[in-house]
This record gives sequence, structure tokens and C-alpha cells, in this order.
Amino acid sequence: MSDPNVPDLLQGALKFGIKPGLERINNLMNLLGNPQDSFKSVHIAGTNGKGSVATFISSVMAANDMKVGVFTSPYLERFTERIRILDGKKGLMDFIADDSTGEISQADLDKYSGMVKKAREKMVSEGLCDEPTEFELITAICFLYFADMKIDVAVLEVGLGGRLDSTNVIKDPMVTVVTAMGLDHTGVLGNTISEITAEKSGIFKEGSPAVCFDPDFMILPEEMKGDVRSTLISKASEKNIDITFAGNKDSFNSARFTMDGMMEFTYDGITYKTALNGRHQIGNAVTSIEACRKCGIPEDAIKEGIALARWKSRAEILSIEPTIIIDGGHNPQGAQSLGETMNEMLGGSLRGKPVRLLMGVMADKDVSGILEAYKACGLNIRSAVTVMPDNPRSEPADVLAQKINYVYNISDDLTACQNAYEGTRLAYEKTVKDGYVLLATGSLYLTGQIRATLKGLIECTTI
Repeated sequence: MSDPNVPDLLQGALKFGIKPGLERINNLMNLLGNPQDSFKSVHIAGTNGKGSVATFISSVMAANDMKVGVFTSPYLERFTERIRILDGKKGLMDFIADDSTGEISQADLDKYSGMVKKAREKMVSEGLCDEPTEFELITAICFLYFADMKIDVAVLEVGLGGRLDSTNVIKDPMVTVVTAMGLDHTGVLGNTISEITAEKSGIFKEGSPAVCFDPDFMILPEEMKGDVRSTLISKASEKNIDITFAGNKDSFNSARFTMDGMMEFTYDGITYKTALNGRHQIGNAVTSIEACRKCGIPEDAIKEGIALARWKSRAEILSIEPTIIIDGGHNPQGAQSLGETMNEMLGGSLRGKPVRLLMGVMADKDVSGILEAYKACGLNIRSAVTVMPDNPRSEPADVLAQKINYVYNISDDLTACQNAYEGTRLAYEKTVKDGYVLLATGSLYLTGQIRATLKGLIECTTI
């Protein structure tokens, strides 16, 4: 974490790494007066689509003129993005005009960090438990801030897993949501899709309805889809709660890109539009629609909120000439969705066109699976620039380059560049010269780091 605006409290906690468990966060929140109990919440877990679903739901609730707190991770360009308030319809429109609107201020971030720091010191000195992790501390800061700001509802994205994630300290959510599943973080969550699903459905709470993206439409082998469904039903039964599976063939088959750059689809006889690109976003949208219905949001606000939802670095088109797309997909399922989306974008004119990858990944990701998914979708990858995102878990650029060359055999136009900014400039300069499609992808850490750089290069070229 290199953002100079990140409080020292959080910088210092990075060394404690990932330590699933609720003991530390429970002790911390007890010392802080349990601010998370003062507001309603929507809780979201899953492998793919958590951020998009959080965006859809928070947009819908803001369109319904509610004061909505949004907690997401990781951040893309600014650490303060992780904690945001959309204050009703006006706040949502202001956010669309300027995506920094509603973020926690630096002064408030420092203020609440100081409060959490005192509680942490007391907790550790009294031997209540060991040192809390960075994510636990930022969760505590978020809950304090939301409570003081007197929000109507918090839309909370799980950090990792669900059952033992620090956000799971909340009680009585309005609805719990599980998005598309995949084999991710197997070293922490389990080695099978059933084990991973069980961890993520650990957010289910007695008395709170659950909405899950229908496994039939997940990008998984058929036997895994059955395992996901049976696990979700079993976990819902244990909590004695209703579970709704969102999605149907008609909603996916009806999807089409429109002349205004949006995507239109029909669900339950109602036509919706969304600015989030890709058919996979239909699944995220219908999951969000069902979740908002469970919360009693009126249909007109749902329809408007789905149309107003904005989420950067998700199949985001930064430029048409040359074509530059940025996407934070970091697993094979996300790569397949992106590849299929690119084949449909811009009236299908991208199909078959040479693609240059600007890629950086975390070392624990299934890089080969990601690359094979691009290949299976027919992306004509002819060039690549590999970089290292600013994260200690990053794959070395030269190692990533070797993996790309193994799949695509493009050693004549393949460059490993450790510095992400230098690699971005190189990839952009090459693209301006040869007209290839430039796809920046592999990690949200990378896309967040270089998005502003790419936008700046595009603006300088077009002026």
C-alpha cells in the first residue's frame, strides 16, 4: 500500500497479513461501542461480481433517496474510495459527475483512525486477543464513520470469504447476497467449490432473506454448479431462511447493446438498462434487483438505480480511437466474461482485431487459466507488455511474460517492464502506432494504479 494518505495505523497493520476470524473484530467493536448495530445493512459475498452488485444496490437505494454508506475493496485510485456515502438521489448524480464525490475525507479518515488506534492499543495491552489486521481496522473505521453520519443503510462488500470476514460482525442485515462463485483463494477458503461456497454463505443470518445468483448461469463445470446450489440451499436451511436464485434464460437472451452505449435487458417482464458493459453484468443486475425487492424498494427506483449505476475498471472503454479497455478481472471466470464482452462491444467490430495486453497479476492467481480463457473466447492477442502492480503479492513481470509466451508464442512483441507506469506508457505508445486494441487487465490493483495514467495519455493525444 503506497498511498501516502493511508493512516499509519493501517500501514503498520499490513505486516499482520490475512488472519480469518471474528474474535479480534468482535473485541474491537465492543470497545468502540458496536457502532455497526446502529444502521441497517446489505451484506454481499461471492467470487465474481461483488463490486458490481454493491454498485447496483447502492445506486438503487440512493435513487430511492436513501443515505447509503458503501464499503468496498480493494480501492482503485484512492484509498478513500473504500468508504463512501451516496446521500440520496442528488448524491448519486454528483458521484456520476465526479467519482470522488462522497468519499470519506482525509480529516475524517484520520479522526476515526485515531479512535480505532486507541481501542486497538487497549485490546492488545489487556490481552484480549492478538493484533488486528489491516482489513479489520479499516472495517472498524468504516462502521464508526457510518454510524456518526447517520446513514440509512450500509452496503457492505466482504473482503475475503464471508463466514470469518470482519464485515460479518454485523447483525440482522436486510438481505444477504451471494454473487457468482469460482475457485479463488483456495489456500484460505477451501479446495473445493462446495467448501468455498460454504465459507461465502457464512454471511447468512437467521431472519434475513438470502439472494444468490443462479448457479445455472455461473461460469463453472456442470457438476460444480450442482455443488454450489446444494451447498447454498443447505446453508440457508441451517439458518431457516428463504433463498432466492436470481436469473433466467430470458433475461440473458434479451440482452443487447444499444446505440447510447448501454445494455438493455428484460427481467420479469420489465425492461432495464445498464451502463455496466457485458452480459455477465446481467447476472449481477438481476441479483441486485431481487435483493432490492427483498428490501422493499419500489420498482421505479430499482429501474432508475440500475440505469444510473457506474463502476470503473469493469470492461470500461477509455478510448475508441485507439480502442483502450481497462478491466480488473483476475480469474478465469472474469477473463471469459471479459472476452465475450469484448467480442460484442462496438457492434462486434473488435472481433478478430489484434489485441495488446497490458497485464499485471498477483502471484497467487490462475494466470494460465486467465490466458486460456482469453484464447477460448477468440481474442487475437498478438502483443503484450507485462508489469508489476504496486503490491507485495505481485507476480514478477518476467515470469508473467513467460507464461503469456507459452500460451500465445508472441516473443517478438513481448516486453517485461517491472514499473507499471513505464509499462503503461510503452504499451500506449505502441498502440497509437499500430492501432491494436489495448487491454489493460489482470488485477484491480493494476487497473487502479494505471487508470489515471492512461486517461492522461489519451487526453494529451487527443488535444
